[in-house]
Amino acid sequence: METVAPARPETAEQRRTAGSFECCGVRIDAVTLDDAVNRLFEYALRRRPATLHLCNAYTLSLAASDPEYAALLNDGDLNLPDGQPVAWVGRRLGFADLEQSTRGPDLMVETIKRGQAYGIRHYVYGSSQDVVDALVAELRVIAPDAQIVGAESPPFRDLTADEADELATRVRAREAEIVWVGLGTPRQDRFVEQMKARLGTTLVPIGAAFDFIAGTKKTAPEWLQHTGFEWTFRLMCEPRRLAKRYFVGNARFLRNARRSRLLNPA
Repeated sequence: METVAPARPETAEQRRTAGSFECCGVRIDAVTLDDAVNRLFEYALRRRPATLHLCNAYTLSLAASDPEYAALLNDGDLNLPDGQPVAWVGRRLGFADLEQSTRGPDLMVETIKRGQAYGIRHYVYGSSQDVVDALVAELRVIAPDAQIVGAESPPFRDLTADEADELATRVRAREAEIVWVGLGTPRQDRFVEQMKARLGTTLVPIGAAFDFIAGTKKTAPEWLQHTGFEWTFRLMCEPRRLAKRYFVGNARFLRNARRSRLLNPA
């Protein structure tokens, strides 16, 4: 059996900030994919409500111009470097272990595969029902013994108070330990921070990872994922939807990332 988690500082605050840097006003925790999976197991097995955010260049470009959104991300228990540009910033600041970023699809697949050994209970929430159904079907192929205890597509709007209560009832009744959320950025980040206490579990917003794992959207070739130019592939696939995000967002990210600074040594 694999080790659930490496040794950690004793307090939650130390555990959250040890080995981190600031990029575009947001704390990024300098952890690898393997460490991120272990942290998820730690939160889940302790049944401690927690939120993880995958922070890519687009996410950070939004945070750079929205202090409220930046503060919300900084409230997260773990902020992961998603995308090579963010990992590059970490390496420049001395975190040599960040050879690769932590991508949403990789985090979800590795956590669910390795979580089979511990009986981790997963709940999938987001996207359309067709995508959710395809995602769950693919996960059952990848991890046949995984406990996926719930999967649903929410309305394409904010939940009413009654709907939020009903969701909390469903998640708690099925004793879900990790809820995977795919609502798009920045909506999903706000959702998990608002719902953490109510759901009483660990929430991970991973956006387009639902589509990539389900096969409803194409993923960039693996060699391109490691170059920092994965966004060019996505832009070619969805130019009208993503042009502004990448051209404006990437420029804003680069402008603000130049002021990144070390927060805590690894």
